[in-house]
Amino acid sequence: MANVQVIQRHAHLASAVKLEFVNGREGKVAKAVLTAISNSLRGSGEARSEEATAIQWTLWAKQAEHAAEYLGKGSHVNIVGRVRNNNYQDNDRAEVDGLAFTVDEIDYLDSKAEGEARRAREGAGDPPAAAPNAPAPSRKARSERQPAPP
Repeated sequence: MANVQVIQRHAHLASAVKLEFVNGREGKVAKAVLTAISNSLRGSGEARSEEATAIQWTLWAKQAEHAAEYLGKGSHVNIVGRVRNNNYQDNDRAEVDGLAFTVDEIDYLDSKAEGEARRAREGAGDPPAAAPNAPAPSRKARSERQPAPP
């Protein structure tokens, strides 16, 4: 089945990213859900009005983990993803028509300072203690960062 590409530009998150770990084919996999709202102007002159569009997106694996770590309520993003039909029968055997939106690409539009300030306000963590102009630490494999449990 073909997917339809959806682009949501200049959106902001309506709430914090919800992260959970679900069973996948190869063990546990991260799944995150976020709601992004974008506003657009419709019409012209006196009839010009603002219209808000809210889309609930699903992210998977590392993309989900990173979004949960770095994004919060009010974060600004650009999202490119796909939509597909999600039709099913509910418990009363009524047909339910729905759409499922899955993120392919997400751009974080806030600066590092804005993101750190938002996380500090939300109590999600403290900004790093490194000086602003200090070189970034080299990335290490997870096994090097965390000792194996006994």
